[in-house]
Amino acid sequence: MSTSSRRARRARLAALAASTALLATACGGSGSGSAGAPANFSYLSVTENTAVKATLGTLSKGACATAQKARPLKVETVPQASLDQKLQLLGGQDALPVQFAAGNAPALTDQLYSSGKVADLEKKLTELGVFDQLEPAAVSTIRALYNGKVQVLPYEYNIEGIFYNKKLFAERGITEPATWDELVAAAAELESDDIQPLAASGQQGWPLTRLLSGYLYRSLGPDALKDVADGKAELTDPQYVEAAEQVAALGKKGYFGKGVGSIDYDTAMNQFLTGKAAMFYMGSWALANIADEAQNKVGAENVGFMPFPEVAGGEGSAGQYPSNVGLGITLSAKSFDQKTGDWVSCIARNYGSTALEDQGAISGFKVNTIVDDNNAVTTQIRETIAGSKQNVLWFEALFSTKATTVSQTNAAGLVAGSISPQKFMETVQAALDGS
Repeated sequence: MSTSSRRARRARLAALAASTALLATACGGSGSGSAGAPANFSYLSVTENTAVKATLGTLSKGACATAQKARPLKVETVPQASLDQKLQLLGGQDALPVQFAAGNAPALTDQLYSSGKVADLEKKLTELGVFDQLEPAAVSTIRALYNGKVQVLPYEYNIEGIFYNKKLFAERGITEPATWDELVAAAAELESDDIQPLAASGQQGWPLTRLLSGYLYRSLGPDALKDVADGKAELTDPQYVEAAEQVAALGKKGYFGKGVGSIDYDTAMNQFLTGKAAMFYMGSWALANIADEAQNKVGAENVGFMPFPEVAGGEGSAGQYPSNVGLGITLSAKSFDQKTGDWVSCIARNYGSTALEDQGAISGFKVNTIVDDNNAVTTQIRETIAGSKQNVLWFEALFSTKATTVSQTNAAGLVAGSISPQKFMETVQAALDGS
């Protein structure tokens, strides 16, 4: 094992020990919490994600009405940027809700799981007889993220790529870019015609760092970020800094529009769906927005989807799609009793069909009824998921909570030019080394 690998491993173990100790101290080390069953099927969500809570609301009035009567659904939301802090606070107080959006970094959920706060969902769902209602591809992705364990449920199952406005492309004779150079050329053509090439939320940060990982996977191959996590490479290595340079160059040329650092997720989505921006790197969870005629002013028929383009001479392939289970949803170990189990059983059997029918959203649960896709891009993505042979993760997937925060809060500065590509990578690597 290399020196950097040993250093990274010691840092991860130290962070885990410290977090676990903090949780144990805060709750008196008992892990059992106060007596009494929860009155509600409480669900802590993020403000930005409306699809999951909408689908749960539909289920509470229909297929899961019996579970709803026994333990009513109660939803609380917080901004995604505040989620990790909220979970750490509730975990320390032994007051986690019955169900909650997992942390922005898998490391936080893994810490809660290791301290006994999060239920072993494979065991629980197997006991309930519904583990087979999870799609194998989604289970595989969850295991890759959570040390081989099923710590979250796949209320979403997404692949990521670039949505684009087919009408704007066709009017300018732009064909779907297959390479990074072609993407940059397309952006230049759009910019010259006063069309913002790319929409992105600098406020959230991760829509920008996803471009970094996309470039790294295409240039260095599917193990690019695993090598960093294992200490075999560092983000400050020249080939990694190159990715930051390429993404920074897009910002320097103005391809994200003005004030990207103040753009939130909803505004970026709106820029694309109203035709103000021609391309939008996003996960397939955006299908719910695309299917919503009230939001989508360009029309679902004018939305295309393409993989992140290949890099000339790179070791990666456009067929290697970043995949994730969205902001995974998990359940408190303390409150996983029979009534919670009734809810979970109903969700496992019905969520996939309901989300697809009501929201146009793809989940990691099986679809047990016939549901017609309401647009061609949904069909395309469902077929792409079914045929996908190799998936990869995202930029911060294997980072600590600290490094994830540092990465995402500095991403806007990278494309705005207030932090150099070299300094950005140095800052994130330092956070990894010190985690």
